[in-house]
Amino acid sequence: MASPEGERAAGTVPAGRQPEWLKVRASQGPNYRRTKELLRGALLHSVCEEAHCPNIFECFERLTATFLILGRICTWNCRYCAVTPGRPGPVDWEEPARLAETVASLGLKYVVITSVTREDLPDGGSAVFAASIRAVRERVPDCRVEVLTPDFRGRRESIAEVVAARPDVYNHNIETVRSVFHRARPKGDYERSLALLRAVKEIDPTMPTKSGFMVGLGESMAEIEETMRDLRDAGVSIVTAGQYLRPSLRHMPVVRYYRPEEYEEIRAIGRRLGIAHVEAGPLVRSSYHARDQAAELSPELAGAPPRA
Repeated sequence: MASPEGERAAGTVPAGRQPEWLKVRASQGPNYRRTKELLRGALLHSVCEEAHCPNIFECFERLTATFLILGRICTWNCRYCAVTPGRPGPVDWEEPARLAETVASLGLKYVVITSVTREDLPDGGSAVFAASIRAVRERVPDCRVEVLTPDFRGRRESIAEVVAARPDVYNHNIETVRSVFHRARPKGDYERSLALLRAVKEIDPTMPTKSGFMVGLGESMAEIEETMRDLRDAGVSIVTAGQYLRPSLRHMPVVRYYRPEEYEEIRAIGRRLGIAHVEAGPLVRSSYHARDQAAELSPELAGAPPRA
């Protein structure tokens, strides 16, 4: 792996105390509380809470959330992720209907659905993803649906099942550059993630695909460019990049903090490579402002009728 010291951009902040631009004001307004109450009442989970997302106060106040289906226990134990690892419970087949009802209660026009990794299920949970998409479509016909799926261990039948349910955007995060990947995701595989993104486009060439990665784990800018080139070659239209924040001392340490201006360099790389839209910033997460990202790719994704 390239030395972060050798290729550090000028002015980059070493690991240690978080810089000012990463500090978020914890404002719990009425919509924040309402969103939490609706999730609790429907026995639903959000990745915003489970993954300790720094944008939760802003997003909940805007009545937006990224729904976490298939429970809150993950069969993987990634070294960067705050989601609880362990042995999940049985599939709750009533969850898609409750999710759709909550989307209706919040009045959402754009929803992101993700999940824990469920290696205990033969299909990896693809049937519940498909059922959730269909439930939202039926209950809130004008709502756009983005999915953020696990890699399904590369099982093409699972990928095809989700694609067949016609999400408006299919997202699968590459998470890190190649040299960091195995340390961060011991059960994952960089090439398998790229293969999933290629498979989506092979199954439905018209479906927009999306992926994201973290920075601050010791990667070089050259490795970031390599990753973005890999994503472009896999047909990805939207790429997100944001600062890794260590959830606890048991997780991977932050190697360095990127300054806000460094994200412009990442965006410039994306433009040079011909990626349709790159969202990069200190607090950018895959689902942060997802509707705006989709609208930047195609204005119709923000308001036109969903995919038929």
